[in-house]
Amino acid sequence: MKKQIVLFGLLLSCISCSIDVKAQTSLPIHLGIKAGGNLTNISSTESFEGKYSFGYQAGAMARLDLGSAYLQGETLFNKRKTSFEGETESSKLSWNSIDIPVTIGYKIVNTNEFNLRAFTGGLYSYSFGKEITGADDIKQAFSKFDQSSISLIAGLGFDIQRLSIDFSYENSLSNVSKNFKSKPKSFSIGIGYFLF
Repeated sequence: MKKQIVLFGLLLSCISCSIDVKAQTSLPIHLGIKAGGNLTNISSTESFEGKYSFGYQAGAMARLDLGSAYLQGETLFNKRKTSFEGETESSKLSWNSIDIPVTIGYKIVNTNEFNLRAFTGGLYSYSFGKEITGADDIKQAFSKFDQSSISLIAGLGFDIQRLSIDFSYENSLSNVSKNFKSKPKSFSIGIGYFLF
């Protein structure tokens, strides 16, 4: 009987330790909102020079903390714009996209009040609502605008309590059009707030 009581006591101790360890190693998930701006360019052609133009973004984000590392996913609506300058003509191109970046990051500085982070990952983009004005050559080049694309993303960010600010660079792996062999690239700044 004493052996059974001792074994039962050891079992309870193991369960208690297991629950305690599990509680300490639970993976916190944070959800928030995000908005910001982007600066987008599409490479130059023989006749036209590509220029960066300002756009904007807004959406939601989720972060899974893994100690000093983290995994972050976002869903963003982006309004992207770029322009082209030729010798005698100019053109403007704008389009909307739903972007889903997924990044893994590391907190270089990791405190309760402040984090400094570096991150990298991939981004899937679905484009729609393109508008082209100006030169007929540019209009023709973008007549078959590729709606789906994949990009690489990298950047730096910091957190002040629940406030999050990211600076990132995106470089597309896909051509923007079947008739236009050029890959868009963007610089973005995003300001987010974690609700919890």
